[in-house]
Amino acid sequence: MPKEKYDPPNPRRTYSIMSQEDQAAGKKSKWLQLEISGSVRNLSPELWSLRHLTALFLNDNSLYYLPPEITRLTCLMCLDLSANRLRHLPAEIGDLTNLRELLLNNNQLRILPFELGRLFQLLKLGLTGNPMSSDIMSIYTEPNGTSKLISFLLDNIELHDISPPNRPWIHLNTPSRSRTSTIFTVMSYNVLCDKYATKQVYGYCPTWGLGWEFRKKGIMSEILQFTGDIISLQEVETEQYYYFFLPQLKLEGYDGVFAPKSRAKTMTEQERKHVDGCAIFYRLSKFQLVKEHLIEFNQLAMANAAGSHDMLNRVMTKDNIGIVALLEVKDPAMDDGYHYDRKSPAQLLMVANVHIHWDPEYSDVKLIQTILLMNELRTMSNEYSHSFRPGADGPNTIPLVLCGDLNSLPDSGVIEFLNSGRVAINHSDFKDLVYDECLSMFTNPDNPTEVTHSFQLNRSYEGNPMTWTNFTYDFKGIIDYIFYSCNFLRALGVLGEFHPDWMALNKVIGCPHPGIPSDHFSLLTEYELLPSNQGVAGGNYHTMNGYNGVNGMNALNAMNGLINGRR
Repeated sequence: MPKEKYDPPNPRRTYSIMSQEDQAAGKKSKWLQLEISGSVRNLSPELWSLRHLTALFLNDNSLYYLPPEITRLTCLMCLDLSANRLRHLPAEIGDLTNLRELLLNNNQLRILPFELGRLFQLLKLGLTGNPMSSDIMSIYTEPNGTSKLISFLLDNIELHDISPPNRPWIHLNTPSRSRTSTIFTVMSYNVLCDKYATKQVYGYCPTWGLGWEFRKKGIMSEILQFTGDIISLQEVETEQYYYFFLPQLKLEGYDGVFAPKSRAKTMTEQERKHVDGCAIFYRLSKFQLVKEHLIEFNQLAMANAAGSHDMLNRVMTKDNIGIVALLEVKDPAMDDGYHYDRKSPAQLLMVANVHIHWDPEYSDVKLIQTILLMNELRTMSNEYSHSFRPGADGPNTIPLVLCGDLNSLPDSGVIEFLNSGRVAINHSDFKDLVYDECLSMFTNPDNPTEVTHSFQLNRSYEGNPMTWTNFTYDFKGIIDYIFYSCNFLRALGVLGEFHPDWMALNKVIGCPHPGIPSDHFSLLTEYELLPSNQGVAGGNYHTMNGYNGVNGMNALNAMNGLINGRR
């Protein structure tokens, strides 16, 4: 709940008693605030059953002790303990993360538990009239002292083992040993761009835990722990791609392609360094790059607007992008010891990585961007098949792996469209906006009421074996996905979720967390790819290292030769 929406209780509290007539008529009482007064020394355990309370006034009593069971009142937003005889607070008080006001004035408190720093939404903290240490009071009396003190306490909480246990591997299928096949793994991971990792958004994370120098170690450890053969990353800052991710992963036997969001084109060279984008890394021992392609949704929206003001004003103004890498499987990747003759057909794989618009109010934009994406992938697949596999029978003869932060829940139109290959042009996600002319370009002539795509896709995490992929205080849900061509690939297994017991024990109310470096969890899938029986010999073409809209960003040409030497 955003801080600015908090409406503090009226200090001039009034009470009303239900009349007998109202009681007889069956009227229900609704009270969210409770005041207990009268020199009370002990609190009844029955109080902790009132879990609906949002305000509790225990001021002007004689309490020496605050039971830790008060944390059962998880809805509390205001807690007044002023004018009691409290000498200390239970560490568990830090679990009342909904608190906006905590009044402790005129007690006998000398110290505060560091766990109080978990109250990241606190707006008002009353400490006057306590024999508090000068260190605490010097921070508290500064301008914006409550926020600074809470941050200080949070940054100094003693953490023990912050490393989460290994996530489980979920077996789905056993690879076929009757035919030659390629076994490879794909990771998709939104790493949380540094400029988005702010205390305003992630106030529950210690300042040092949000810093890029700390988080980048955990992110790289996460990537290298699972050694994916293909790694798709979202929210990669441009400068960090060239100075951190690419150099580090080159040392581990990878190469990569990258593109920033479209806004980079309108910025100065210095500003472009901090624009985030999408990256695909591939293991050189298994794959070589054939071609790469940049998908700019604002350009596609403009080209397909068909006079729609909504297309121009809502979709074209969003600068999300996707990148595509066409890879060739190298011979040693075949896992049963068989090696291709160089005259045998090349095994190609198309990998797409995309970051769809984030705002929940723009479900229409998300769905339009996904439709534009699939149409572009179809065009590329047909082009690649024609160029590199003449004689291939029919469209979409190249396997596709689609990774991304789609910012869409499993019951959204985006996932319905990708899973089923179709979505109605009057789907509720379009919000009754005027996209009819635009959508008609993507409908099936046999059924103009539906937009379709021609890929046969399955979700790697079908059935939601992970409860969530994005885990913050305000939002927890599944918005990250890996889709694959089920007519070419079989999913053999997926990486499971963090154990909920560890999350609860470590009081992880949101990520980033000192033990989890991003607000998203990585996805990892192992696939079996059966070899193609069609296409030209693999030796008839070579990797294209020249600029193709992804690697050749003019703004970075001066970065100490890193760009020109990336392959």
